[in-house]
Amino acid sequence: MSQMPTLISFDLCPYVQRAAIVLAEKDVAFERVDIDLENKPDWFLKISPRGKVPVLRVGDDVLFESAAIVEYLDETETPRLHPENPVTRARHRAWMEFGSAALSDIWTLETTKDEATFDAAIIALKEKFARIENELGEGPFFAGNRFTIVDAVFAPAFRYFDVFDEIADLGVFDGLTRTQKWRKTLAERASVREAVVHDYPERLKRFLEKKDGVILRRHAVTA
Repeated sequence: MSQMPTLISFDLCPYVQRAAIVLAEKDVAFERVDIDLENKPDWFLKISPRGKVPVLRVGDDVLFESAAIVEYLDETETPRLHPENPVTRARHRAWMEFGSAALSDIWTLETTKDEATFDAAIIALKEKFARIENELGEGPFFAGNRFTIVDAVFAPAFRYFDVFDEIADLGVFDGLTRTQKWRKTLAERASVREAVVHDYPERLKRFLEKKDGVILRRHAVTA
């Protein structure tokens, strides 16, 4: 990449983390610019068709949507993180979408004020992680010894539970030994650790307090 890219982000966004992880795995230096999603600057709205992050600016070109960004990075920077086999690569892309569906359930856990909706999200996550458990091998990563984009997708999802676990044991990983091991491995990886600001847990707790949803009303926070 001839020019240093700029990753436009929000400090808690898991989709931004995907891009940051992939950039780090490929040892690509980049500038990161955080914006306030509740007060989006005009220059950002002009380049982001959906008004969402991440946005990657490379020279005069602007890319949006995390999936498109990580695919671009994988096509243009080494090492390749997607599998070479077309069928396996397509399966990995499907699991990336599965990870996005899990993030939707996690968003519900963070924000809902409805008890039944909260409980439904817990059940949905248990079912999704049980599916993942059946897909995982001996590890340490999703596809064995090689870190892939699927790992970059699920690492930010797992990170939420580092904070959730301080609030309550939601039980979504109960009995899922391979998934728990995978989660731990990803949390220890440098690219994953460095994809967020150092005080990410405190920022996420403040976000939860602001939303005042079921997760805090039902459980006492032990901050």
